Amino acid sequence: MHTLCARGTMKPEITAAVGFLSRFLRVKGHVNDRQVQTFNQSLQDILSEQYKHHWFPDRPCKGSGYRCIRINHKMDPLVGQAGQRIGLTIQQLYSLLPSELTLWVDPFEVSYRIGEDGSICVLYESQPCPVGMPVMATASAPSGNGGMGGPMVDSHISCKEEMMVMGRSSPPKSYNMMTVSS
Repeated sequence: MHTLCARGTMKPEITAAVGFLSRFLRVKGHVNDRQVQTFNQSLQDILSEQYKHHWFPDRPCKGSGYRCIRINHKMDPLVGQAGQRIGLTIQQLYSLLPSELTLWVDPFEVSYRIGEDGSICVLYESQPCPVGMPVMATASAPSGNGGMGGPMVDSHISCKEEMMVMGRSSPPKSYNMMTVSS
């Protein structure tokens, strides 16, 4: 596992999550660069405002459900709001984004799952820094090979895994944790 470290501000995590969603808009080709930039900035502003009282770097699992971005048979309202700011309807957003997407934006980690039973992939990961240590963190982007290009991440139980295992009625699955790189 990489030795990464961050102070616990939400900016790198939000940037990674928003960049991931913005790439879907860009890839489908129905949204111009200016609209993507506006969507990106709008969603960063919306998430920063929404999460400011729900961000606990000392207890990353606290507030995890509140910070989860979910698209299934219902569009996540924050994503919908950013889409509407660039003139996209909810139906247009459904056509541009995965129909089943869960995106966890937690202190020091941003992960996603496409599909209800899909693997969980890590977009961004860092470690808390002790005071006085330099800040280093990396965000990665999905690659064209299905996210298999990055190094494997050491297994550990995070908030989302704990909730998923505890909330299943069927036996728990082993999730392949991986980073995705550009």
